[in-house]
Amino acid sequence: MTLHLVRVAVAVLGTASLLVSSAHAQNDPDRDRGDDRRSLDIGVNGIGLSIGDSPRWTGLRINYRDSRLIEANGVNLTLWYPHENGAGRVNGLAIGLPMTGATELTGVGISVFGFGVERRFSGIGVAGLGMGGGGDMKGLMVAGLGMGGGGNLRGIAIGGLGIGMGGEITGMFVGGLGAGAGGGIRGIGIGGLGLGTGGNLTGIAIGGLGVGAGGTAKGLLIGGLGAGLGGDFTGIGIGGLGIGGGGDMTGLLIGGLGAGFGGTLRGVAIGGLGVGGSRIRGLAIGGIGVGGEDIEGGVATLGMFRVESTGRFRGVAIAGYSQIKGEHDGWTIGLVNYARNLRGVQIGLINIARSNPPGTRVLPLFNKDFSR
Repeated sequence: MTLHLVRVAVAVLGTASLLVSSAHAQNDPDRDRGDDRRSLDIGVNGIGLSIGDSPRWTGLRINYRDSRLIEANGVNLTLWYPHENGAGRVNGLAIGLPMTGATELTGVGISVFGFGVERRFSGIGVAGLGMGGGGDMKGLMVAGLGMGGGGNLRGIAIGGLGIGMGGEITGMFVGGLGAGAGGGIRGIGIGGLGLGTGGNLTGIAIGGLGVGAGGTAKGLLIGGLGAGLGGDFTGIGIGGLGIGGGGDMTGLLIGGLGAGFGGTLRGVAIGGLGVGGSRIRGLAIGGIGVGGEDIEGGVATLGMFRVESTGRFRGVAIAGYSQIKGEHDGWTIGLVNYARNLRGVQIGLINIARSNPPGTRVLPLFNKDFSR
């Protein structure tokens, strides 16, 4: 569910990016022809005030819509997006009344509606609706609806609806509906509905509905409904309904309904209904049940504690019913305790040890290994 929500958020961002990005441009040598005057220039050696479509200018440049810009240094003010192959580099301040664009922008970009940068953006960007970049985006960026880019994002980014990047996101970012990255995420991220990445996640990630990562994760994860990971996790993970990972889980896991893992738990896992995984090295607390194949540590549940036939249990378990189908080398305390191969101690109303000699296989209150 989490990854689906993230895909929806990224789709919204993609739409916003299309609205605010200009067409791909290539620097055209013909745009710099001196015999094609389409501007009123007041200055010396390309420095001063230029009104119109000048290809190169330093100072204040004002134009309706760029069609042959190569480079502007200073202030570039436009009313509309550049024509195809018409954008150029802007170093300084780019103003869109209501829109503007550039191949590369270093400095400050401000637009009433939005602006797009075909390759790289570095600096401060503020857009009433949205902003998009074909490459990397770095700095402080705020967009009323959202922002998206094909490269990496580094810095602080706020999107009213969401944020989506094809590469990595590093820094602090907030997406009103969601935030997603095709690469990894490092830093602090908040998605109103969800937050997800196809790569690794490091830092603090909070998703209103959920948080998801296709790779590993380290830090603090909070998902309103759930949190899911494809790889290992280290830190604190909280899922309103549940939390799960395909690899090892190290730290504290809390799932409203449950917590599950495909690898080894090293730490504490708490599930409202239950906790289940391959191996446990720590403490597992489940409302209705706890299960695994290889468990060392502590277990607590009102319902069933179960270890598969190929597994073992070493530690202390408190459960309504303990069913150890493998090797039991610890303590189980509850109403009914069952062990196929008992090497520890059972305390409960009924204690069953299949490996004991006849007469000691079923005992009240207490049972232990009588086979040796």
